[in-house]
Amino acid sequence: MPKALPLKGIRVVNFGWVWAGPVAGQTLGFLGAEVLKVESNARIDLTRSLPPFAEGEAGPNRSLSNHACWAGNGSVSLNLKKPEAIELVKQLIAESDVVIENFGPGVMDQLGLNYEELCKVKSDIVMFSMPAAGLYGPMKAVRTYGLSLTSTTGLDSLVGYKGGGPIPVENAYSDPFAGIFGAFAILTALNHRDQSGAGQHVDFSQQEAIMQMIGPAYMDYAFNGRSGGPKSNEHPLASAAPHGVFPCAGEDRWISIAVSSDEEWSALVGAMGDPEWAKRADFASLDDRLKNIDALHTEIGTWTQASDDRELADALQAAGVAAAPVLNVADLLTDPHYKARETFIEVTHPLGFKETIYGAYVKTSRTEACVNPGPVIGQDNDRVFKEIMGMPDERYQDLIAQEVIY
Repeated sequence: MPKALPLKGIRVVNFGWVWAGPVAGQTLGFLGAEVLKVESNARIDLTRSLPPFAEGEAGPNRSLSNHACWAGNGSVSLNLKKPEAIELVKQLIAESDVVIENFGPGVMDQLGLNYEELCKVKSDIVMFSMPAAGLYGPMKAVRTYGLSLTSTTGLDSLVGYKGGGPIPVENAYSDPFAGIFGAFAILTALNHRDQSGAGQHVDFSQQEAIMQMIGPAYMDYAFNGRSGGPKSNEHPLASAAPHGVFPCAGEDRWISIAVSSDEEWSALVGAMGDPEWAKRADFASLDDRLKNIDALHTEIGTWTQASDDRELADALQAAGVAAAPVLNVADLLTDPHYKARETFIEVTHPLGFKETIYGAYVKTSRTEACVNPGPVIGQDNDRVFKEIMGMPDERYQDLIAQEVIY
């Protein structure tokens, strides 16, 4: 008999907005928690408007991007602009373990749903707030999206072509990064609650989480006084050469190669067939290769361009050289490794269409995650209001008519 998932019995009320908060809920859902996203037709979440849409038909319940980003979350529709909805969500929180929110600064206070108020309805509640810059400090009121956070953390200053200005990171990857990172902060708080009986308010600064990504550059400045800048694909601390991506045969095919020692360089030279250019004094040591890295990269790029990216990566790996094909988005769905691990899976949405979403990225040896696509707005209303909260049907229908449940 399959064992219960580790968070079975944990209920999460998720006010998470856009991507970061829902991914925190998604991660907990993969581990077995019941996650209920609080949303409303009165204010449709941004990600519900993102194309592509299922079968080409636009609509807030048909965004394929939303269904992947919100997989694992359920949905309760409450119009929080109405006082009755605030009271209802408090009743739901009284029957729950965790509250997640990533609203703008002060929103939960304005709604009357701050930590102090929630403790009155559930004394051991774990509240997880994930503001951009934390709940206190000079930047506490800053408003951001994921792209902004790569700027305020210094990351954008390190991205770009050598000798040029910053090129901001294209994707708001900081959102899922903070969501997954934050889910494990929630696990820590739940463990503390189980040990002590006390809940807590977790102040999770998204930018402090993202700042971990510039750790090497920060240390270089702290110890050596060097403030990093764009270096193309070169090693950020000048500790490897070659270190970059190089063209391969075919349209827009590339391979990454990184060599951090003279031993690895010898292995690469051997794999290249001991070309004469590689024997030049310019490339004899790591220091020499770093001083002449542009010429080095030109030579390697000339050598790689006739080879298949995957075949060459396999050959270099076998020789002891760190190398990998640069996969494009289309490659991901057919990659043998991702297929074997069910990184992407096909599911049937409650509205009847099939779609491909992320599989469970947290895998445990004793249990198997149940992965469901992002929800239809309000899909859990009947169960939450009638079963969990015991609301009479007449009252339920009246609140729907008043657009409190909406």
